[in-house]
Amino acid sequence: MGDSRISRIRWLLACLCVFVLLVQTGCWSKDEIEDLSIYVGMALDVANETSIERKMDKLGSGYRKKDLITYTLQIVDKQSEAKSGDTKSDSNAKPYLNVSETGDSLFEMIREFAVRLERPVVGHHLKLIVINESLSRRYDMSNLLSFMLRDNDIRPNSLVVMSSGSARKVLEAKGNAIIPSFRILGMVDNRYRTLKIIPPVSLIKLEGKMNAKSSYLLQNVLASDGEVKFSGAAVIKGKTQKFRGRLSEEELLGITWLTGKGKGGAVKSYDPDTKQIMTYELITMKSKIMSHVNNGKISFHVEIESTGRLIEEWLLSKEEINDEFKRRVEESAEKVVRRQIKLGLNKIQKEYKADVVGFGNRLSIEHPKQWRKVKEDWDEEFSKIPITYSVKLSVTESGAKQGH
Repeated sequence: MGDSRISRIRWLLACLCVFVLLVQTGCWSKDEIEDLSIYVGMALDVANETSIERKMDKLGSGYRKKDLITYTLQIVDKQSEAKSGDTKSDSNAKPYLNVSETGDSLFEMIREFAVRLERPVVGHHLKLIVINESLSRRYDMSNLLSFMLRDNDIRPNSLVVMSSGSARKVLEAKGNAIIPSFRILGMVDNRYRTLKIIPPVSLIKLEGKMNAKSSYLLQNVLASDGEVKFSGAAVIKGKTQKFRGRLSEEELLGITWLTGKGKGGAVKSYDPDTKQIMTYELITMKSKIMSHVNNGKISFHVEIESTGRLIEEWLLSKEEINDEFKRRVEESAEKVVRRQIKLGLNKIQKEYKADVVGFGNRLSIEHPKQWRKVKEDWDEEFSKIPITYSVKLSVTESGAKQGH
C-alpha cells in the first residue's frame, strides 16, 4: 500500500516537471540578437539628405515622398568587433553606426532601412530621442512622436531631449570608446552635481503632457565636433505643442529654484565688502507655491528655502569665517538666486506665456472652481497674474578652516 502511494506521488511529480518544462518561457523567436540591428538612439531633423542619400538618388533610388524630415538611427554595431580579421582596423572601428533616411513618414522611413541594411532594425533598447528645435517649430510634438508612442517595439521610458542645432550631430562622438546615446543618459545622472540639468522627460511622461495640453521643458543639448553639452532648456507651448523658445542656462536656474526640483549645485556670488568670490553649495532645496483668489483675481507666492555649505571663499588676510561672514554669504547668494528667478519668470510668463513651473496645477488643487474658469486659456491668463517669491538660504556647514 505504501509502495503504491509512493509510486503515484513519483508519477505526479514527474508529470508536474514535464508540464513546468512545457510552459517555461524562452526565446522562441527565430531572430537571434546577432541577426538584428539594435538601435539605441534616434534623431529627428528638418530634411537634409546625407551625401549617400543624394548619390543613391542620382543612381535611380527613390520613392514617392516629400522631403520633410531626416530620420537618423544609432545602431549598436555588433560586427565592429570582428571585421575581415584586420586587427588594426577593428581597433579603430566605432561601436555604433548612424544611418539616416529623409522623407515624410517616420514609419515608412524606418521600414526603408530594410532595403539598406542586412539586418532588420528593432527598437527594444531605444534609450534616446533627440528632436531639432527648428523641426519642432514646424510640427507639433504629438505628430512627431505619434509613431514612437504607437510602436510596441519602442521603450516608453526613452529619454526625449531637444537640440538647438543638428539633432544628428548629438549622436556623434570623437574616438571609438563612446556610444553617444549612452553618454547623454550618463550626463542626466549628473543632476546631483548641478542645477543646469532638469529632471529627465521620458516618452511616456511626454505623452501625459501632450494629452493634457500642458506647457513643459525639454533639456537642450548642444553638439559640435563630437562633443556635447547640456545648455538651457526648450519651452514647448501647451496649446500648440510646438517649440516656443529657449531658456538660457541662467534662466533655467531661476525656473529650477521655482520648482524646487534641483538635486545639487552651487551659487557663486561676490562678497559685497571685499568683492572676493564666495560659493554656496546647496544640500537641500524646496519650494512651496501658494495660490490666492481675492474677488476673482488670482495671485501666487512662492516660498523657496535651501540649506547648504560654504564650499569656497577667497579671504583677505586675517579675515575670519564667523557668523557675520556666513550671513554675508547667505545674503549675497540669495541676491543671485532672486536675479535668476526674475530672469526665468519674466521669460516664461511675459515672453513665452507658458506655465512650465506648475502654477496651474496648484491653482486647480487649491481653488478648483476658479481653475475651471481659466483653464481653457491658462497660458494667456498666466501671463497676467502677479507672482511674488521669497528666498531663504542657510549656511549650515562649512568645510573652511574656522578663524580663532
